[in-house]
Amino acid sequence: MRAKGRNVRGILLLDKPVGLTSNAALQKVKSLYRAKKAGHTGSLDKAASGLLPLCFGEATKFSGYLLNADKHYRTIFQLGIQTSTGDTEGEIVFRGTLQNLTRKRIEAVLLRFQGTLMQVPPMFSALKHKGQRLYELAHQGLEVDREPREITIHRMNLLDYRDDSIELEILCSKGTYIRTLAEDIGKDLGCGAHVKSLRRIGVGPYSDDNMLTMTELENIAENGLSGLDAELLGIDSVLQDLPSVQLVDSVAYYLCQGQPVMVPGAPTRGMLRIYTEDRRFLGVGEVLTDGRVAPKRLVTQS
Repeated sequence: MRAKGRNVRGILLLDKPVGLTSNAALQKVKSLYRAKKAGHTGSLDKAASGLLPLCFGEATKFSGYLLNADKHYRTIFQLGIQTSTGDTEGEIVFRGTLQNLTRKRIEAVLLRFQGTLMQVPPMFSALKHKGQRLYELAHQGLEVDREPREITIHRMNLLDYRDDSIELEILCSKGTYIRTLAEDIGKDLGCGAHVKSLRRIGVGPYSDDNMLTMTELENIAENGLSGLDAELLGIDSVLQDLPSVQLVDSVAYYLCQGQPVMVPGAPTRGMLRIYTEDRRFLGVGEVLTDGRVAPKRLVTQS
């Protein structure tokens, strides 16, 4: 049976509210758009808010670029308390003293967590162990060994320090768990810590400037689907860091048939955004060793 719904295409920047899972948010927005196909680009914790790019239709072919992209957060770590989940939803497992904390000491510890480091994923995560989600095992009171994973903290700025909390701005690589980062920093400070609040403000090329809340989308939907469609970004917006080339129609025809083509003036290596003469986005290509451009991922033309 064919899926019902409209053939919507594009990317929406949703401001996910606290208390809603990423999938629940996706399904609500997908229903508003009456879309046949949609997907999100990496889960944001239920207790977190902020930027959740949603891909519709052909845009789902490029969701991997956002899954692998750097993420940008603002967060508040509660000092003096460590919880079982690393955030406010868990039980308190440790209470520490804050007597010897100073801003200078906190900044010195934060500096040690910048750059490339190894991080052990938390038990309360969606990673799988022998076919089961880790959080499912954690809810059963089980804990299994997890392999450390390499992450990169590109930037971590201390925005505010109060007696029992620090506010941070963090730019990090994919796969970074802010809850684990809070726990590890709390351990180094000797007082324990957990995430009090977390808001994502950037994913790859996107920032929080053009996000829409669920309420805003519902209000727009009251005036018809055309208003919702107008809020979608072009599929190629996710690839804006890649160089681009334009093909004459005859060359574009062969590329769309799956054949590598010669493109005068194209870069000599790497991935490219590919457009027609009239700037219609065709997809992504890869420069071969002989200089030809081969189709890598193309959008279906409507």
